[in-house]
Amino acid sequence: MMMGRRGGGWSFGPGGFQFEFEPGGRGPGGPRGRRGRMFGSGELRLVLLRLIANEPRHGYDLIRAIEELTHGDYAPSPGVVYPTLTLLGDMGLIEEQAGDGARKKFAITEEGRKHLHDNAEEVGRLMDRLEETGSSRRESSRPEIGRAVGNLMHALKNRVAREGWNDDLLAEVTDILDDAARRIERLR
Repeated sequence: MMMGRRGGGWSFGPGGFQFEFEPGGRGPGGPRGRRGRMFGSGELRLVLLRLIANEPRHGYDLIRAIEELTHGDYAPSPGVVYPTLTLLGDMGLIEEQAGDGARKKFAITEEGRKHLHDNAEEVGRLMDRLEETGSSRRESSRPEIGRAVGNLMHALKNRVAREGWNDDLLAEVTDILDDAARRIERLR
């Protein structure tokens, strides 16, 4: 869940508090937004083929690999990945391998390697785009601020749990937070 102003916010997730700031007020997820479309027609096929060329993988591995490349900013849905894998197989670019249990791994074929070679420039641009998305996300992440905000929230929670709210405490906490906000805005 993201909260905060346009251009940044606090992320509350498995890693705890994390502060994110996107320069230029683009908001979390970059210019296309968190749920925007990452790939145009045929581009996902090339990315999946490139990842499979690195090592045989099953669909879930491919989803995770793309998510890791984008530092969690984008992960294609299984409803897009698996039909694309079927299409790559129908095109003769990948083939199923014997796998562990129900998960089928896919390996690239010689025709698939030739297809990658013929489209090397576009594949390079696509992989650069994924890396850039991940790099942008890493640069905007500020765990130090997230830790400090987390400490603040923890202190408030403990203080209120210990003695509850009263008008004096509410006024004092509000003054402290307002003063901190003013001081931060004055920073150069």
